[in-house]
Amino acid sequence: MLFKSSSSALTGIEAYVVEVEVDISAGLPNFIIVGLPDASVRESKERVKAALKNCGYEFPARKVIINLAPADRRKEGPAFDLSIALGHLAYLGIVPEESSRDFLFLGELALDGRLKPIKGSLSAALLARKKGFKGIVVPKANEKEAALVAGLDVFGLENLVRVVEFLTAPGKITPCRYSLADLLVRPADEPDFCDVKGQHHVKRALEVAAAGSHNVLLVGPPGAGKTMLARRIPSILPDMSFEETIEVTQIYSAAGLLKDRGAVARRPFRSPHHTVTDAGLIGGGVVPRPGEVSLAHHGVLFLDELPEFRRKVLEDLRQPVEDGRITVSRVSMSVTFPSSFMLVAAMNPCEDAFRGLGPVREDCTDSQRIRYYSKISGPLLDRIDIQVEVPGVKFQDIVSKAEGESSAAIRSRIIRARQRQLERFAGRRIYANAQMGPKETKAFCRIGREGERLLEAAVNKLGFSARAYDRSLKVARTIADLAGEEEISTAHLSEAIQYRLMDRYY
Repeated sequence: MLFKSSSSALTGIEAYVVEVEVDISAGLPNFIIVGLPDASVRESKERVKAALKNCGYEFPARKVIINLAPADRRKEGPAFDLSIALGHLAYLGIVPEESSRDFLFLGELALDGRLKPIKGSLSAALLARKKGFKGIVVPKANEKEAALVAGLDVFGLENLVRVVEFLTAPGKITPCRYSLADLLVRPADEPDFCDVKGQHHVKRALEVAAAGSHNVLLVGPPGAGKTMLARRIPSILPDMSFEETIEVTQIYSAAGLLKDRGAVARRPFRSPHHTVTDAGLIGGGVVPRPGEVSLAHHGVLFLDELPEFRRKVLEDLRQPVEDGRITVSRVSMSVTFPSSFMLVAAMNPCEDAFRGLGPVREDCTDSQRIRYYSKISGPLLDRIDIQVEVPGVKFQDIVSKAEGESSAAIRSRIIRARQRQLERFAGRRIYANAQMGPKETKAFCRIGREGERLLEAAVNKLGFSARAYDRSLKVARTIADLAGEEEISTAHLSEAIQYRLMDRYY
C-alpha cells in the first residue's frame, strides 16, 4: 500500500514542498528511507515506532520504504516524522488518505507521541499559501508564527492522537486565531536614551544615523558610554512594517531562534563577540545557515572593539554592507540570505586602552591612532557613513540628576524623517536614504555651487574617496530630512562632512 502526504524542507530560509511517500508491503521487516536523508531523518524510524506504540497504535512488521521527493535535494531535520507516522496510520486504516491531501504536515515526534517544535514553520506556512494548500498542521509551539500568514488555516496540535482526531473528524478541531496585536507585542523594558549622561553630539550623530539607516563608528576611551549608546539605538528606530516583520521572523524561524515568540516584533540587535568565525558572522555550514548579518536584518549589528575582530571576518562584511544580502555558495547549492542592517561599531582611540581617559592621562598620538586604525581596512571604514568621537563623560554630567531626552522624543523626529523618505522613494524598493543608488543620489541629493566647493575641499584636503563623497551626500540628505527641509544646504553638508572622522587619520 502506498500513502502520500505533503511536508516541506528548507533551503536557506525558503521552504519547498517535499512529498512523503510511504510504501508498506509484505516481506522481511525493514525500514528504508531514500531521497538524500541526513542522520536526523534516518533516525525517525525509532521515533515513529515508539510514538505509535505509546499512543496505542500498532507498528506493522512489514517492509517499509519511505521516499522523500524530490530525491535530488538533501533533506535534514525531524519535521518529516509526522508525515511518516501518518503513512503507517493510513496503512492500518485509522486515518483516511483523502483527508490529508489538502494540508501540509510538519512535526517532530517525541517518544510519547507529543509534537515537538521545529524550524521554519513560517516559511512552510508561506509555501502552503503559495501552493494553494487549504491549511497546515504544525506543533502547538509553532502555531503563532504560522498564524502570521493570512488566508491559511493553521492547526497547532499537541500530539499524534490529536492529529488523528483532526483527520477522522473534520470540523471538530478549528484553526487557531490570533490578532496581530497579540503576535506583534513590542517589549516594554527596552533601554532608553534618557539614561545617557551628556554626550549630546554623539546622540545627535546616532539620531542622524537612525533616521537614514547609516552605518556608525564610535571612537572613544573605555567607560565613555559607547556600548550603552549602541544598545539604545533600537529604541529610537521606527517600528517594522508588517512585511519587514515577516522577513525577520522568517529568518529567526529558520534558525530556530523564535522560542515561544509568535513573531519578532522589535528590530533585532545582534552583538557577536570578537572571536566569531566567518560562518558565524556571514552564515554558512555544510547546509548553509543564516549568520549574524542576517539575524540583524532590518535591525542593528553591533561590533564592539572592532579592531579585535579578525581582519578576514571584517573583510567579509563588505558585500552585505554594500548590497544588503549575502550569498553562501556550496558545491551542491547557492543560498542567498537577506542582510540589510545598520552597522554600528565601537573602538578605543588607540591600542593602549587607558589613554584618553581624562586630563591627567596622556592622549593618543597620531602615530598610535594610525597604527591601531590600520587593523581595519580602508575599504571597510569607507563604507561607514558616520564616524564620531565619544569623549569621556565629565564629572558634572555623571552626578547630574537631570534626565536626558527620552528615546520616545528622538524617535518621533526620526519617524517624521523616515516618512519623508518613504514618500520620496514611493514605488522603489528603498526605505531609507542609506539605500540610495547612484540614480537616486543624483536625483534627490542636488546641491548648489557653494555646496560643491565645500565637498571639493573635503576631497582635496581630507582625502575623501568617491564613495565617501557619495555617502556624505546621503548623510546630508538625512540631516535635511530631520530639519524638514527639501533642499540640502551648506550647513547640512558641513555637519555630514564633520562625521567623517577617520578620513583625517587615514
